[in-house]
Amino acid sequence: MNGEADTTRWDASTPVTVDLRLSVNRDEYPITVDTRETLLDTLRERLDLTGAKKGCDHGQCGACTVLVDGRRVKSCLTLTVTLDDREITTVEGLADGDAPHPLQTAFVDHDAFQCGYCTPGQLCSAVGMLAEAAAGWPSVVTPDMSAAPRLDDDEIRERMSGNLCRCGAYVNIVAAIGEVAR
Repeated sequence: MNGEADTTRWDASTPVTVDLRLSVNRDEYPITVDTRETLLDTLRERLDLTGAKKGCDHGQCGACTVLVDGRRVKSCLTLTVTLDDREITTVEGLADGDAPHPLQTAFVDHDAFQCGYCTPGQLCSAVGMLAEAAAGWPSVVTPDMSAAPRLDDDEIRERMSGNLCRCGAYVNIVAAIGEVAR
């Protein structure tokens, strides 16, 4: 380099972008994203899918929970750039056409929401949780690790513990999930 210093500087305010193909609720979206962009921001601000909510924006409340390849994730902590060719399901994608998901029906039947802010995250988390239990994954309170988990109220509460409801509708949420689980 002829003894000269390289004065090229990286500017943190200049975004680095990546082209992706997002699969959200069985629809394909070719999109260019900033590598620092969260899935929650992509869903809400760019794809106009506002079901997932920005609650704490720190992964502590669960209002932003969605499913990625059937597994629950906190979309406020997940970078969109990591999701190329992955199947993302939001609360808007739980229904089967005009027929609501059984958990959506149970939430209505059991009055499992008050203000409704946490409900999309609760529903996505419950769908993921039921799949985990069906696959035989134990939780901290599963009494027999070698047997299929029995989704009693304690088991449901433990598995849903990452989703907060500021209104306190927990009793009805557990009842709704329990009805579908049984």
